[in-house]
Amino acid sequence: MMTSAAPRLSTGLNFKLSLMMFLQYGIWGAWLPFLWDFLATHRGMDGAEIGNMFAAGAVGAVIGPFIAGQFADRYFSTERFLGVSHLIGAVLIWRLASIESGTGFLVFSLVYGLVYSPTLSLTNSLAFHHLPDRDRDFGRVRFWGTLGWIVVGLAMGHWLWRMHEPVGASELDTLAQLAAGKADAFRLSAILGLCMGIYCFFLPHTPPARMSEKNATVEAMGEIVRRPLCVLFLLAVPVSCIHQFYFVHTEIFLTAKNLAAPAWTKTVFGAGGGGLMTVGQMTELVVLGAIPLVAKSVSRKTLLAVGLVAYAGRMAIFAFVDVIPLPPLVTLLSGVALHGLCFGCFIFVAFMIVDEETSSDVRASAQSLFNLVIIGIGVIVGSKIAGWVSDWARVDDVTDYTRLFSVPMWASVACLFLLLVFYPSKSRSRGLHIPG
Repeated sequence: MMTSAAPRLSTGLNFKLSLMMFLQYGIWGAWLPFLWDFLATHRGMDGAEIGNMFAAGAVGAVIGPFIAGQFADRYFSTERFLGVSHLIGAVLIWRLASIESGTGFLVFSLVYGLVYSPTLSLTNSLAFHHLPDRDRDFGRVRFWGTLGWIVVGLAMGHWLWRMHEPVGASELDTLAQLAAGKADAFRLSAILGLCMGIYCFFLPHTPPARMSEKNATVEAMGEIVRRPLCVLFLLAVPVSCIHQFYFVHTEIFLTAKNLAAPAWTKTVFGAGGGGLMTVGQMTELVVLGAIPLVAKSVSRKTLLAVGLVAYAGRMAIFAFVDVIPLPPLVTLLSGVALHGLCFGCFIFVAFMIVDEETSSDVRASAQSLFNLVIIGIGVIVGSKIAGWVSDWARVDDVTDYTRLFSVPMWASVACLFLLLVFYPSKSRSRGLHIPG
């Protein structure tokens, strides 16, 4: 019996959902890469304190979705909940640009995490509710989220170059002024949040489902304890820590290295390291586009292993950039470009595996649990570790980047070993259903 194909995604709906994703991830990408340098260089916080700031935001990723899920599922339409959340978030993130108290910054970061984190899953659920064919259409909509991250990263890089990089100043003064200028990243995020908050009220109406997933969550946890999901969930915690390590430390590292880079790099990427980091999102788009082409011929275990090798290789490049016999800029960009393989081959493929290895009636709950591990537990633990390692890696008040990046490098190697030993080469699949 033949089934009719799903109707085509209309141009109007495609535009609305794509712009939603562009703003959603632009809000996040505007400030996240710059936070460490802003707090360390401009606010004078040590690694442990900054780790607490990152962790506070991630606490919202753990608690917020449960609170938001109840409201969005039972009481308010999704688009209205998103609108209110982003308007509140815009006010909070604007204040973060000027708060000088460590305690105040911590409290505002915590509250902002509670407000913003739930919107990540809610924009996905809104899109899924209206897309004619999830597997066919979500990729082209979600593409604009990564593009939003790229655009705001490049915009901030050029803003810092033109507005905050002094001419003829010493390296120390240049770094200090660039760090102070990164307060504008919060202001850009707030402006985007205000636009998103208003825009959400014009998104397609998505009424509350008034359904409880409590039983589905319990059933999902029962399926997760089996291999290979048990191994995957356990590996996801350290891998998420390594992933967070990259976002915590790379921008300030690239900022220092970019001072001596050829002049053309600032014409393309701007000042600081945020623009350079967008190369990773560019390769992410390429890898995500290629995975569906190789997913049927390459085992999931092999793809996960490629991702872990990329994690180790990226950190090795950063740790030993000064001794690699290549131009420093080429070496650095090669390391940043590996982000595409890191994210695509491990995290994205991991979501695919969760979808394949769970029954259809608990897939959504299993995805939510895995998302909680990736952007909640892993980020909290990873942020704390990144802060401790940063303090340990400082020698005579100067960061030794070989020591700093060697820690996640060896952690990646350890995860690769555990994957090869404990993850089954063949696993029972319930059928591919690529998630967003």
